[in-house]
Amino acid sequence: MNQKTALVCGAGGFIGGHLVKKLKKEGFWVRGVDLKYPPFAPTQADDFVIGDLREQDVVRRVVDRGFDEVYQLAADMGGAGFVFTGDNDANIMHNSALINLNMVEACYKRNVKKVFYSSSACIYPKYNQEDPDNPKTAEDSAYPANPDSEYGWEKLFSEHLYLSFYKNYGLDIRIARFHNIFGPEGSWNDGREKAPAAFCRKIAMAKDGSEIEMWGDGKQTRSFLYIDECLEGVRRLMDSDFIGPVNIGSEEMVTINQLAGMIMDIADKKLSIKHIPGPLGVRGRNSDNKLIKEKLGWEPNYPLKKGLEKTYNWINKQVEKHNKIK
Repeated sequence: MNQKTALVCGAGGFIGGHLVKKLKKEGFWVRGVDLKYPPFAPTQADDFVIGDLREQDVVRRVVDRGFDEVYQLAADMGGAGFVFTGDNDANIMHNSALINLNMVEACYKRNVKKVFYSSSACIYPKYNQEDPDNPKTAEDSAYPANPDSEYGWEKLFSEHLYLSFYKNYGLDIRIARFHNIFGPEGSWNDGREKAPAAFCRKIAMAKDGSEIEMWGDGKQTRSFLYIDECLEGVRRLMDSDFIGPVNIGSEEMVTINQLAGMIMDIADKKLSIKHIPGPLGVRGRNSDNKLIKEKLGWEPNYPLKKGLEKTYNWINKQVEKHNKIK
């Protein structure tokens, strides 16, 4: 039997780097492509191309065969400090849209057998996420559209882009909307980190009894999904007949104050929180897993605390290394 082939776009990033490892374990031949190698661990890809998917000639070079599976995770993205300030909107829209426009066409022309596109919970309308205790994120609540950021608008456009190629050209696609994926080997100090990594870093660096800063009142709610479960969901979706879009996220909703408290418990530190103005995003967001349970017979259930323990231990080591270098 011929070995199955996969292409992972964004393989130098957090989710992409972990996905390469998972596909290798499953026996795939894997090519990765990104602007950079994974920063924290050597790539396990059989072939890794350093290249810019905004450039059509790079895309043609990378998508040089009818891969069994292509995973399109490449995007210009980051946490609230990157996405919600407004300063990066033009780059987010332009760069991510260009990557998707190039990739979907190349996959169609090369007869790629199946394409996964990673969308985001950021596509959901702001008006359904004003109540921190009761956010609405069922897949069919995406319209009338009003995403909370340009990042969300681009993701929604690209969902339609992939769906159009399915409808007009029969390109076999799968679309998932990720909800705040976290874990080891992700951004933690470069301005693109998301809340779990940011608080792991702040708490790891703080002396017991001191103070850390938090944007907003901390009563905003989110759910966070550990990386292993994200990948499990992606692989199950790819092996199913369901196209999506479908949420891949946790239903364990916490306030940001609770998130910080959980990490303090893990670190065994008592710290006070200073609430300061900052970019916030919506008031409430939680995954709605009704559809994934119905279509895949599976939903994430790994406890947030366990994922935070693994992430904190990894970030704490990075902080210690960092301090030694200084």
